[in-house]
Amino acid sequence: MSDLVVVSFPDQELAFELRAELAKMQKSYLIDIEDIVVATRDEKGKVKLHQAVNLTSAGAVGGGFWGMLIGLLFLNPLLGAAIGAGAGALSGKFTDIGINDEFMKGLAEHFQPGCAAVFVLVRKVTADKVLEGLSEFRGKGKVLQTSLEKDREDTLRAFLEDQSLETSV
Repeated sequence: MSDLVVVSFPDQELAFELRAELAKMQKSYLIDIEDIVVATRDEKGKVKLHQAVNLTSAGAVGGGFWGMLIGLLFLNPLLGAAIGAGAGALSGKFTDIGINDEFMKGLAEHFQPGCAAVFVLVRKVTADKVLEGLSEFRGKGKVLQTSLEKDREDTLRAFLEDQSLETSV
């Protein structure tokens, strides 16, 4: 079962940096991410979702391949590829995997202009190593919502929302 974590930031750059850092950690097998999206609200109040995977492009590539293959059977591979790419792009545009887009847009409607949030759907995590790797984000974000157990949510909240600076005596 996956857990949802939503973290907001006062500026969009931090949200994209967090997404990039989590992607690096996934490559190191410290976290297994099912879906990760950055939601932004621009100065005009328009909400935009920045998906990690462009489903329209992926659908077009897959559809083009299968269309060309079927087109070879009917001696017209170019027409088959064109029809397949169009159908694949259309199906990719209307496919929604992972986190519900309407949920993300609804939450992002309440952001101040210029703010952003990272929506992460996590399958597995090595929590202590991930938090250690995210030390540059300590005190810079706010946990908006999670489906984590209470103690894990409290640990994450304390880490991200910590405003105190540690000083050595």
